[in-house]
Amino acid sequence: MKVSISHKEDMKFEAKTEKGSFIIDCPVISPIEYFLAGLITCTASDMIVIPKNSNKEVTDLVVDGEVVRNEDYPRKFNTLHLDYNFNSDADDTTAARWVMASLETYCSTVNTVRDTTAISYSITHNGKKILENEKMISGGGMKIDLGEIESCPS
Repeated sequence: MKVSISHKEDMKFEAKTEKGSFIIDCPVISPIEYFLAGLITCTASDMIVIPKNSNKEVTDLVVDGEVVRNEDYPRKFNTLHLDYNFNSDADDTTAARWVMASLETYCSTVNTVRDTTAISYSITHNGKKILENEKMISGGGMKIDLGEIESCPS
């Protein structure tokens, strides 16, 4: 993976990847907000693809993220809470497994910060809260074998 950033004007930068480009407009959206948005998009994309591989469908997906950062520099993430809200044609246990597979195995951005950040999550599935403030165990992640999945390139 390769990315190039070039200054355009004021606090605008262009990010070029091997597949496209986009403008980063600081301080309208800060780099850390882009990072958090990318982290959430990573796990959200898993939440569409993992069920699809089992002939299931997720609809009305919203993933909210909240971070508490260090007061002093470097202002790393101390805690990250992800709140998943979605509907699907699966049972609650299966829906929870999709979230755990994303967090534990497939989402590269979550797994990039998990050694230094206390991560928790909640899940509302088909309008019912099925998990509240579950703690993710820090460490290297674990392999949850759901077979090959198609996802956003990481």
